Amino acid sequence: MEHQKIIDHIVQWLKSYSDNASINGFVVGISGGIDSAVTSTLCAITGKKVIAVSMPILQPKDQLSRSSEHLKWLKSQYSNISEMEIDLTALFEASIKSYPKEIQDDLTMANVRARLRMTTLYAIAGHNGLLVAGTGNKVEDFGVGFFTKYGYVGVDISPIADLMKSEVFQLGSHLNIIDSILNAKPTDGLWGDDRSDEDQLGATYPELEWAMDYVESNSGTSLSEREKEVLKLFKKLNKVNQHKMNPIPVCSIPKEFK
Repeated sequence: MEHQKIIDHIVQWLKSYSDNASINGFVVGISGGIDSAVTSTLCAITGKKVIAVSMPILQPKDQLSRSSEHLKWLKSQYSNISEMEIDLTALFEASIKSYPKEIQDDLTMANVRARLRMTTLYAIAGHNGLLVAGTGNKVEDFGVGFFTKYGYVGVDISPIADLMKSEVFQLGSHLNIIDSILNAKPTDGLWGDDRSDEDQLGATYPELEWAMDYVESNSGTSLSEREKEVLKLFKKLNKVNQHKMNPIPVCSIPKEFK
């Protein structure tokens, strides 16, 4: 993997897209994870204006600490960075009070958190005339659909969406992202506890990446029991989450009906 060439390619792509749109910068949500750390750094390298936004909602202290540490490092490296912290806890708690109790299961309310953050990023982007840069990677966005619909993927551009999670970590290391993020277990930060992505998915990212490659290559090699289990899990997640990964279905009306 040619890390610097990939970095240069993404940075030039970001520059070209924003130039063509006559927009001079980006808004990025900062979570304390590797995806947002790499995305915000790539946006910063463009030299364009970048607003990095931390949006805690009843967040565990270690996640907040990593976000703050990354923002401090980012600002020390790039003069075009400004940061905002908007605590959405009160807004989330108001949502809980407003919603009927029968719809307040854990997953529904976790998704509400993600959508509140998306709305906040667009409020900032709209006010400042900037693009919302997405932080999704390939295996999450196009493999298992591990994201909230109209949450973190509610963005204008997706700089790292053609990179596997492991490749994002490699770029992060090459970019000198802080060790606390490089060494942290990936988590979506939507639950108010320390559960990891692996806890939710039932497999590690390397396992899911292997399964995605296996399916795409139509490989016919013999599999271990664990590989069979992971492959079954990947196919299940990929199938049930197609509604997230495919364009919105449009009912096409025959011309003679119009």
